[in-house]
Amino acid sequence: MSAEPALTELTVPALSLVVLIGAHGAGKSTLAARHFAPEEVFAQSDYPDVPSLLAAAGERLAAGRLAVLDGLFVRPVDRVPVTALARAHDVKPVPVVLDLPRAVLEARTAAPADVVAAQVAELRRTRRGLHAEGFRNEQVLFSDDQARTLPLRRTLLRGDRRDLTGPFDVIGDVHGCLPELRDLLRNLGYDLSGDGARHPQGRTAVFVGDLVDRGPDSPGVLKLVMGMVADGAALCVPGNHDEKLCRALAGKAVKAMHGLDVTLAQLEQAGPDVQAQVRSFIEGLPTQLVLDGGALIVAHAGLPAHYHGRGGGRVRSFALYGDVNGQRDELGLPIRRDWAADYHGAALVVYGHTPHAAPRWKGNTVNVDTGCAFGGHLSALRYPERTTLSVPARAVYAPPPRPLPVPEGGSGV
Repeated sequence: MSAEPALTELTVPALSLVVLIGAHGAGKSTLAARHFAPEEVFAQSDYPDVPSLLAAAGERLAAGRLAVLDGLFVRPVDRVPVTALARAHDVKPVPVVLDLPRAVLEARTAAPADVVAAQVAELRRTRRGLHAEGFRNEQVLFSDDQARTLPLRRTLLRGDRRDLTGPFDVIGDVHGCLPELRDLLRNLGYDLSGDGARHPQGRTAVFVGDLVDRGPDSPGVLKLVMGMVADGAALCVPGNHDEKLCRALAGKAVKAMHGLDVTLAQLEQAGPDVQAQVRSFIEGLPTQLVLDGGALIVAHAGLPAHYHGRGGGRVRSFALYGDVNGQRDELGLPIRRDWAADYHGAALVVYGHTPHAAPRWKGNTVNVDTGCAFGGHLSALRYPERTTLSVPARAVYAPPPRPLPVPEGGSGV
């Protein structure tokens, strides 16, 4: 136990399922009372059975609020429904483990010594497997002193920037079209200099992803966007093309299709340092951005309201690929259901991924992918103005698999 890294604080995501794990007498309820409000804590002793305990906590998670489970959970079998509850609500299950000396526990609990000994043994036998069980950010306390003194900090989702109120210019799928990106930024009023760009009035560019593939200069687009993000002039979420590039750069087996082969060849010429920078940049991008107090959501393929501000595999998959079920059409392209047609959320969702001939408004959503690499346009949404600006493609860099659909009520940009 002495080899464990020393904790200086406890950290839990602001929206998560916190699970206090420990044997009888470990001080879980005391820790819960110290760090959490009564309405956040669901103690196993207050409910007739585990299903009712989890149901109560689930109601709070469904409302978008943190929930804390205070129970034994020393056995993996008892933790299975806990991780299932977290997955059902697309939040992280975060264990805080109190692994105190057995003598301390026996001295302050009425539970039989053999029961306490069995619980301690089971906890120590299995706690190193918490990550494999689906838990994340596990933190272990080994003494009463740690439990009494360590502060707790609530962290935000990586893309939770509701503190940023704009104004923003949300830019659609660039797909390697560096000349058009520079044209669009100039038309939006940005001053371009070297590998960066900045708006003199403090506007922030927000890229919806798919920076690479199909167009003529994916490394140039990456260099410009990475420079703007590093300079605080831009934000970015990844697209499915960016994510696939990142996997390829990590040595994973991917099919180099739809322009990825050209992007990889260009980055090969750029050298290993640039490749490492690109991989690190993409890996560090948030799946979604929550902006302007939650009034604006940016995700590459869009995001329904019940995923806003949440994490997990389902949320990431939807944000990258949209509403798909693995089926393909007659051209071999993924069939994407129109999630925006059923969206009734309060936040404006800006996305790309599915190209149209013009920005497509549907309710409180707007798709700003206007098929630049296919010879269409590169478009941006000005926020909070809710106006769009587009520049024409300079060439058809990749033949579109089918004509770009025209949004309802519009004939093009």
